[in-house]
Amino acid sequence: MRKDRGLRELYEQDPIAADEAVFGRRTGPDRRGFLKGAGLAAMGLAIGGAIPFSRTMPAGLIPAALAESVEDFVIEGKNGLRVLNDKPVNAETPPHLLDDDVTPIAHYFIRNNGVPPESTSPQGWRLTVDGEVNETLNFAISELADRFEVVTLRLQHECGGNGRAGFNPPASGNQWTTGAIGNAEWTGVRMRDVLNAAGVKDSAIYTAHHGADSHLSGDPDKVPISRGVPIWKAMDPHTLIVWRMNGQDIHPMNGAPLRILCPGWPGSTSQKWLTRIQLRDVVHDGTKMSAPSYSVPYHSVQPGADVAEADFKIIESMPVKSLITSPRSGHHLPTGHRKLRVRGHAWSGDDVVTKMEVSYDFGATWVTADLHAPPNPYSWQRWEAELSFPTKGYYEIWARATNDRGEQQPFIPPWNPKGYLNNAMHRIAVMVPA
Repeated sequence: MRKDRGLRELYEQDPIAADEAVFGRRTGPDRRGFLKGAGLAAMGLAIGGAIPFSRTMPAGLIPAALAESVEDFVIEGKNGLRVLNDKPVNAETPPHLLDDDVTPIAHYFIRNNGVPPESTSPQGWRLTVDGEVNETLNFAISELADRFEVVTLRLQHECGGNGRAGFNPPASGNQWTTGAIGNAEWTGVRMRDVLNAAGVKDSAIYTAHHGADSHLSGDPDKVPISRGVPIWKAMDPHTLIVWRMNGQDIHPMNGAPLRILCPGWPGSTSQKWLTRIQLRDVVHDGTKMSAPSYSVPYHSVQPGADVAEADFKIIESMPVKSLITSPRSGHHLPTGHRKLRVRGHAWSGDDVVTKMEVSYDFGATWVTADLHAPPNPYSWQRWEAELSFPTKGYYEIWARATNDRGEQQPFIPPWNPKGYLNNAMHRIAVMVPA
């Protein structure tokens, strides 16, 4: 498994390669490497401002604003995230920064497949709805707000590869641990209302989502990602087309100015920088719709085994899962104290969590936690428990959730070649000194 590296280390080892990996800058024969378009926009976001003399910036030069920063990598409007060593920029949230019931924008994870568009201004942004519809429609964001009911919902949104780092043997891809998950308040309109306005034909069985991000290669004929969902999921009243996040504009790295929020399913179905929703009479065959992308074997496989493409199925509802958000792992109780209040969140794709338990003796016994009902379907659920430790020493607190189907988090989840759907019990370490 590759070691994760910070921005400074990347530039120290190979500054030219770091330019390409982080900002998409291409270096020409003269080694100058002009920054333009989305690469320039990404660097501007990182340092918090435009770069007037970007054309004369040498290739491989780490901006002083980043070199002098305390954190390894700074993204304007974000803090505390752990940047993964893959291009484009992808970053996860440490568990203790996910303690809020509504995830702050600053702590919301970043998952990019391509390069973000240079401009994310809502002015002039258009959404087209076409395909298997009676009438092709085209909307400005303001027209969506004027024509359809505007709703605000708390919705959990998780990358399908969250937890990939926990699989053995390792799976390729971003080595997410537990932090590719968020639960923001999203404001927008129901996708079903927009589709119904266009008139959904009986032949329509699947959506196809299209965004304004560009392929990492720079080839305009290549698409970084275009996924979709069955019509029944698109017509669910909690599947939204959104333009506000926690009452503010969506962060550019989270899909501003317009995106889909398809809760409970892999985050890849929630297209960012949304420009088009196409209805199709077949299962969508866009980029990253074919196995093994966002797919898992439909039967159990031996860890490390090769799996034929015919044996994969597309991931739909995400599995039951939970997270300990307080205390932080490595917590030391004060001398003379043996009681600890622990808390976190639980969620379960299209389902509802009905039971939450914690253990401090490596799963020998379990304490039932207080579990709160979600404020609306598809929001994660707060849980809390108080533990009393019998003696001093090192403890691990394990957390496991059970949903309304009776499905429970495992200690070791089934392995799959791409490292998806890791819902292993979350564990933290606690020291009791006396």
